Formats: sequence, C-alpha cells, structure tokens
Amino acid sequence: MKNLIIIGARGFGREVYDLALQCAGFNIEYIIKGFLDDKSDALEGFENYPKIVGSVEDYEIQEDDIFVCALGTVKWKKYYAELILAKGGKFINLIHPSTNLNTNAITGKGLLVFMYSNISNDCVIEDFVTIQGYVGLGHDTKICKWSHLSSYSFTGGFVILEEEVTLNTRATVLPHVTVRKGATVGASSLVIKNVKENTTVFGVPAKKIEF
Repeated sequence: MKNLIIIGARGFGREVYDLALQCAGFNIEYIIKGFLDDKSDALEGFENYPKIVGSVEDYEIQEDDIFVCALGTVKWKKYYAELILAKGGKFINLIHPSTNLNTNAITGKGLLVFMYSNISNDCVIEDFVTIQGYVGLGHDTKICKWSHLSSYSFTGGFVILEEEVTLNTRATVLPHVTVRKGATVGASSLVIKNVKENTTVFGVPAKKIEF
C-alpha cells in the first residue's frame, strides 16, 4: 500500500483530495497520507481533511510515498512538481471512474482528470496535465505537458495544445487549431485560429488581449 501525498492544500488541493477518494485505487493501491504546503495553516477552519505534513521544500521522501500536484496555476504546478521529481518522487494519475477513455487514448503520468470528462479516440495526453470536470476532447487531440483544462472546455478533432497551455472555463478550440506553448484562452472564448506562444486570447472569436 502506497502513501499518497497531495502537493497543495488550498482550494484546488481540497478538490483533489476528494478526487483521490473517488478513484479506484483508494484503499487498494494507496491511502492518503496528507498534504504538502508551505502555508501550515492552509486548512485552518476546514474539517474532514488529512493534515499538512510539511512543505515541498523541506519534505524528505519516504519509501512508499507517491504524489499528485494539486496546483491550478501552470507555473506553480510545474515548479513544485519538479522539486519533488528532483528528490526522486514518483507521481501517479488520478482519473475519475466516470471519465471515458476511448480507443487508443494515450495518457502520461501525473494526470488529474475529474468527473464526466470525455477523452476521445486516439487522443494523446502528456505528463502533468490537469483536466477538470465535464471537459470534452475531440478525436486525435494532443495535450502537451503541464497544460490545464478548466471545467466544460472543449477541443475539436486534431487540436494541439502545446506545453503549459491554459484553457479557462467553457473555452472552445475548433478542429485543427494549435494553441502554442504558454498561451492562455479566456473563459467562454471561441478559438478559431492558431494562438501564438505566451499570449492571452479572449472573446468570440478569441482575440489577443493585453493587460
């Protein structure tokens, strides 16, 4: 039996805790040991959660530890997961049992996939991708490392999301479109053409915006 540790004890960490309880491996392949968070009082005022066992920076990995990274911002997910990887930590997938993985779908490691998502035929999901609830991925979609897809977002067939892409809630990417590395698509936006690297687009149709 492995000891699962959740990196991040804030709001998203609490959601990932419940995801871990609902997955088939709970109490069979793993139990939940606790959270890692540098804010030691992050769970103050909340009940029914395991304890914070330390910070990522200070934690010494034990033999039976396994990890997931529950940080909703791509930058910090990558930063803290890489700290644990550098210490030799091993990451697992948490894929909700209501998710559909269709024929030939390929999944990497460190994935978080929430309820009622549909990963269609011949999709490729690389390492450390987060897919929140009710996401739909069309056939032959490729989602590259570290990307984050918020609830109800959708990709058409043959879409490519390069590394570190964020799709916010209800974002839609039409078929054959590529969203380049580090780009962000705003909530409820419709992407009809390729998105350039490290840009933010928003609207219907989605256009580049500046802050």
